Amino acid sequence: MIEALKQELKTLLQDNILRFWLTRMADKECGGFYGRCDGHNHIVPDAPKGAILNARILWTFSAAYRVLGHPEYLEAATRAKDYFLSHFIDHDFGGVYWSLDAGGNPLDDKKQTYAIAFAIYGLSEYARTTGDTEAKQWAISLYKDIEGHAYDDHNNGYVEALTRQWDHIADMRLSDKDENGSRTMNTHLHVIEAYTNLLRIWPDEELRRQTHNLLNIFLVHIVNPHTHHLDLFFDDNWQGKRNIQSYGHDIEASWLLHETASVLGENDFLCRVESEVKAIARAADEGLQTDGAMIYEYWTDSGLTDTQRQWWVECECVVGHINLFAHFKDQRNLDIALRCWQYIKTHLVDYEQGEWFWGCDADGLPDTVNDKAGFWKCPYHNSRMCLEIIQRNFN
Repeated sequence: MIEALKQELKTLLQDNILRFWLTRMADKECGGFYGRCDGHNHIVPDAPKGAILNARILWTFSAAYRVLGHPEYLEAATRAKDYFLSHFIDHDFGGVYWSLDAGGNPLDDKKQTYAIAFAIYGLSEYARTTGDTEAKQWAISLYKDIEGHAYDDHNNGYVEALTRQWDHIADMRLSDKDENGSRTMNTHLHVIEAYTNLLRIWPDEELRRQTHNLLNIFLVHIVNPHTHHLDLFFDDNWQGKRNIQSYGHDIEASWLLHETASVLGENDFLCRVESEVKAIARAADEGLQTDGAMIYEYWTDSGLTDTQRQWWVECECVVGHINLFAHFKDQRNLDIALRCWQYIKTHLVDYEQGEWFWGCDADGLPDTVNDKAGFWKCPYHNSRMCLEIIQRNFN
């Protein structure tokens, strides 16, 4: 069963996801990749180019080349790396720009810690795949930018955003739907993800300590001790409303935190983390539906539920439960993963135009209002889902 799943995912990854980005999204005129393809499959050539999208493209094709070995994936990864280093890096003040215009000029120059983390993630994966020293050194430099400017050694944790010159900024939000918190779960989750990948190619002791500290931040501040959901938004003192249960982030964190503890290789700490990630995954399962999908989130103060089945939530649902099955041999988790994968195949994959729809409603109707590719719709969650399962050893 697992080998058949691996082959199915490999075919989908190559023919549906990566082919779309190779053939539709490469910007032959201005370089790099287009910033947007709308929900009706129309390329928007003058759309801004986001750091998140471009860093995730870099990670995706680097990882795809490492696992699958096709030269066209290396070519795309190198295209992404060269464009990112030439245009997104702030060579005067460090860090990365949040966005560029279609021609590659800085559009929003704020320093969002989340974006810098993804730059580290993409560059470290390229270095891991190719041995490229330039990518490795830039990943290390950006790590030092985060530690030098965004790390708060008094209250612990990482500030959400700063100005281009690393000063305080009033609006720190990643997006309009977020609360304006100085600490967020989402940024800390992707900083730890990036630091873990950097550790694979640069086993620096300070980096190791800070990665360990990030795991502690999750265990002490972010995981709700009563519900085991991840709380999302905090102030400088780690106080927050704790009013949103984000099922996709819960299940994503369950395997990313487990991965970090495994890479650190500290057995006692790993046992502690494993106990917690099982509890986080059980909390995430409150979002599972009878159709096999996982819904987006629940607001505990208002009682409102967002029942959309977003593409990234379904991907993380599959990976998180596959991770639990691979490590703990619980058949229930494999069954959940396979049911969710069946939902993805039936409702989210666009077999005609390529890639996946943003999401579906409760009736399984695809969302064509939101982008097929864009600032937040990247080949990261779905490609990573495929690659994580393809490369895993289930013995």
